[in-house]
Amino acid sequence: MSLVKSNKLRSNWMNGGLTRKFSLDDFFNDDFFTEERNLPAMNVKEHEDDFEIEFAVPGFSKDDFEVSIEDDLLYVSAQKSMEDIEDEDDYTRKEFSYSSFYKTFQIPKSVDPSKEVKAKYDNGILRLQLFKDEKVMNNQRKKIDIA
Repeated sequence: MSLVKSNKLRSNWMNGGLTRKFSLDDFFNDDFFTEERNLPAMNVKEHEDDFEIEFAVPGFSKDDFEVSIEDDLLYVSAQKSMEDIEDEDDYTRKEFSYSSFYKTFQIPKSVDPSKEVKAKYDNGILRLQLFKDEKVMNNQRKKIDIA
C-alpha cells in the first residue's frame, strides 16, 4: 500500500473552481469579509510596568469607541454611526467597512484594576495602556527546599 499526497487546492480547481474564480457574478456577490473576519488586527506588548494593546482601526473617530473594564474583563468596541456614512448609488461593489466590532479580553492578574487605563486614538491606531500592580510585580517566585 502506498500513500499519495493529496493537494486540496487541486480538487477545488478540478470541481469547477476555476470557472467560479473568474465568474463576475460570483465576484460581485461574494461576501468575503464576514463579520468574524472584520475584527481589527491587534498587537500586545508587555513592558516592565504595563501592557500596551494596539488595534488597527482606520476610518473611525475617537467618539466611535467604547472601552471599559468590569471585574477582570476588558471590553473594546466601536460603532460607526450610519449618518457618517454617505450613501451613493455609483458603487458596483463597496468593501470599505465602517460597521462595528466588539472584542472582550480577560486581563491578567498582574494588571492593577484600580489604576486608570489610558486610551489614545491616532492615525487609525487605538492604543490602550494597562498598568501592572506593583504588589504582583514585586512577588518573586520562591524556591522551596525539599527535605
